[in-house]
Amino acid sequence: MNRALIVLTGLLLSTPLAAAQSANGNVTFATTADPTFNPWSPTAFVESNLINELIFPGLTRWDKNLRPTADLATSWKASDDGLKWTFNLRRNVKWSDGEAFNADDVAFTFNDIVLKKELAANGGSTWRNAVTKVNVVNPYTVEFMLSRPWASLPTYLAYFAGILPKHKFAGVTDPWKFTEFNKQNPVGTGPFKVSQVVSGASVKLVSNDNYWGGKPKLASITFRVIPDSNAQLAQLLSGDLDLISVGNPETVERIKSNPNLTVALATANIYYFVALNQDDPRLQDVRVRQALLYAINRPAMIKSVLKGYGQVATGPIAPIQKGFYTKSVQQYPYDPAKAKALLAAAGYKPGPNGVLQKDGKPFIISMPTASYEQLTPISLLVQQYWKDIGVQADIKTLDWNSYIQQVIVKRDYQASAAWWSTPADPDVLPYYDSSAANVGNNIPNYKNPKLDALLEQGRKETGAARKQTYVQAQKLMAQELPYLYLWYPQSITAYNNRLQGLRGITQAADFQYAGEWSVGK
Repeated sequence: MNRALIVLTGLLLSTPLAAAQSANGNVTFATTADPTFNPWSPTAFVESNLINELIFPGLTRWDKNLRPTADLATSWKASDDGLKWTFNLRRNVKWSDGEAFNADDVAFTFNDIVLKKELAANGGSTWRNAVTKVNVVNPYTVEFMLSRPWASLPTYLAYFAGILPKHKFAGVTDPWKFTEFNKQNPVGTGPFKVSQVVSGASVKLVSNDNYWGGKPKLASITFRVIPDSNAQLAQLLSGDLDLISVGNPETVERIKSNPNLTVALATANIYYFVALNQDDPRLQDVRVRQALLYAINRPAMIKSVLKGYGQVATGPIAPIQKGFYTKSVQQYPYDPAKAKALLAAAGYKPGPNGVLQKDGKPFIISMPTASYEQLTPISLLVQQYWKDIGVQADIKTLDWNSYIQQVIVKRDYQASAAWWSTPADPDVLPYYDSSAANVGNNIPNYKNPKLDALLEQGRKETGAARKQTYVQAQKLMAQELPYLYLWYPQSITAYNNRLQGLRGITQAADFQYAGEWSVGK
């Protein structure tokens, strides 16, 4: 998912791309649907995230170690109590329409867009959880005022947090209905700007001559709208596309056989899961959640679905975070007998047709899924594993946008397979805090004051103390299972050998340095 699920966040892992075709600096990429040119729009997800990285930089971006470094901000510092962060902005930056960028744009983006609860900006709950206001100190200095310490603020500012131009939104009452900007003619400070939009077909970006980092090496990037991953693969192999994120590991060997292509493997801060909506009283019982995870043969799924390109997940902090990740937590090896015993202890007894029941009601779970990448195959396998222990999962497949509305926005589901891609920082409070239930990124609506306190504590600490706090948090999450953790996938990228300049960090981080890309002969 995009940053959120979405970041299905953003999906960094699942956002399709493509690459250079010729040596004249004109390249072609792919996206799954018409993008929305606004990083904060509630409808901007995987089809838009990486495109928006090219148009709307943030105050910070990631370095090769996925740590925050300068972008529109050149330096920053937190107050002693951690409740105020001061950012010094880059001077002589211009928007793509020639207007000057300054602190008013930063304040507008957060105060008038992100922090307004009624607008429900994409990821807005993450920011409202800690940021109360952004003050303009002078044209090149802003202060982020916090209600609680947030040690990872500079990291989150590098994560799909692009700055919008205040002058373009003057007089606009609903930023999401500003179609002229969001769908046709956005104005940004990034290395590229939009020159042509053909709905349902393509979007063409050209180099932004006003870019503060110097004129990009590429003249243009055209994004073709190609919803089907098989069609993307076919165009990669034919040379029409030259870089894709490989959603189906079964295709890796076929790609490797092409001498013009390279397959690159990378780790990322991504984890797949089954979310259980804990507004459902049945799923509030930790024994039930544990049983449903014991029933899933995750190593077998990694072998069949990922072709081995992944490892069993134990929680939201992935192994890429070597300073914080721990395996010393409760484990859930495949054990159907233990799953049945836990369900029996929770009061479930065999019923007609092999479906367990309690108080005369069969254990049936509504499990919507999306027709996107591997979500449907994952859901079907989980359905079979649960059937083996007497739990019936009713699967309904939706298109991507309908899925987002039903599961993420309305929370109209009981179980659903999805993923998060997040900043490479152990601060996962936006996805687990009780305040983010129902309205934020806490899509299982899980609430636990003890976990809230640990995650709050982690935001305040540094060094060894911070690590120990997050070790405790991982142990608690592994026991309580706010999500049923499936696996940490490897990111698989295939690209034409002509494409040059990729830093090999993550796709999102690479797009933050798109001005360096070029096409070799």
